[in-house]
Amino acid sequence: MLVEEIRLIKGCKKGDRAMQKALYDIFAAKMMGICLRYVSDRESARDLLQEGFIKVYTNFKAYSETGSLEGWMRRIFVNTALEHMRKNDVLRNSSELDVFNQNAFVDPNKTILEHLSTNELMEIICGLPAGYRTVFNLFVIEGYSHKKIAQLLNITEGTSRSQYVRAKQILQKKLTLMDNKLKAKVV
Repeated sequence: MLVEEIRLIKGCKKGDRAMQKALYDIFAAKMMGICLRYVSDRESARDLLQEGFIKVYTNFKAYSETGSLEGWMRRIFVNTALEHMRKNDVLRNSSELDVFNQNAFVDPNKTILEHLSTNELMEIICGLPAGYRTVFNLFVIEGYSHKKIAQLLNITEGTSRSQYVRAKQILQKKLTLMDNKLKAKVV
């Protein structure tokens, strides 16, 4: 751990406003990225960002300093986003696939990915319906298992798997359409 980070942590644990502002300045952009992955509009993401930082500041004494500060904060922001989604019942229209057969789906055309920026790819992911986007983020980006996602979202593992498969299908279609448009311009 760097000396500056140790000073920052100690200051935040004491409630030092200057250190809290420094923490915000360092991590706000990264945490905003997390918020934007779970809600589709910037205003809601800003609300989640504010709520997440309030939780970070009020719970800072619980930070054990054994793991990375950023990792600890990420968990708080992901949980804040999930609480928001549960409170707003975002996943109420989730349903399970009758048959889960992952082999029936084709891999996305990788050539388009070479031409997309990270922001463009995140924009496509943010365009997914809320339930699909949430499960996709938790599974692919956060690395949670379907069992853990089911527990976090109070859904079944089958629903988690089906939401993930449907998210992949939509992303594959969008990427294929973009790839076809790109190829048409080249020809």
